Amino acid sequence: MTTVRTPADWPATEEEARAVQDELRTRVVLDEPGPPPGTGHVTGVDVAYDDERDIVAAAAVVLDAASLDVVAEATAVGRVSFPYVPGLLAFREIPTVLAALGALPCPPGLVVCDGYGLAHPRRFGLASHLGVLTGLPVIGVAKNPFAFTYDEPGARRGSSSPLLAGEEEVGRAVRTRDGVKPVFVSVGHRVSLGNACAHVLALTPRYRLPETTRRADSLCRRALREATVQESTTRRSPTSR
Repeated sequence: MTTVRTPADWPATEEEARAVQDELRTRVVLDEPGPPPGTGHVTGVDVAYDDERDIVAAAAVVLDAASLDVVAEATAVGRVSFPYVPGLLAFREIPTVLAALGALPCPPGLVVCDGYGLAHPRRFGLASHLGVLTGLPVIGVAKNPFAFTYDEPGARRGSSSPLLAGEEEVGRAVRTRDGVKPVFVSVGHRVSLGNACAHVLALTPRYRLPETTRRADSLCRRALREATVQESTTRRSPTSR
């Protein structure tokens, strides 16, 4: 497990964070298809918080895209690096997610975030932010549509419908299980929307959520439990007084 310090130049205010978004958003690449589904590596990233202790844990889990077997995994723990502000959640997570990705022993390939990319009020969610900073192809797969609208896709697995901000398509609602609520897919960086949806279907052979998200969620929760136990033990230890 890697311990993370918040970068010295990290935004401290909402205004600073929005200025960073405005600058980095211009670097998002939308004209590349991305890697074909079922090839190479695909990596899930996720975070878990303990706000009372001001701790965030991130996990990165690399899967073989063809078999969905785990190839490698890494975790990182640090302090929450930004207050909770809707639309700026990436600033709470990015330092630890970058550290977890950096601790992997192999290339991550396509990265799948539990969150949004272009489906974001400022068109620059975690998946886009992470993609621009790393240069990796990244997609966002969210559990709910945020503030956007969509028509229910068909009931069968593989059905989809546009996720809309007014008349602008910012992602797609994708049915990954027959008759089960869809997930909400958006492009982050260096992947087309159609390819992102194909990856999501390849990553959901049994459950609603991608295997990348399921594995990363479990791992970051475990890392958070270990970190909170360690901190509690340190606080109680006489040698720490």
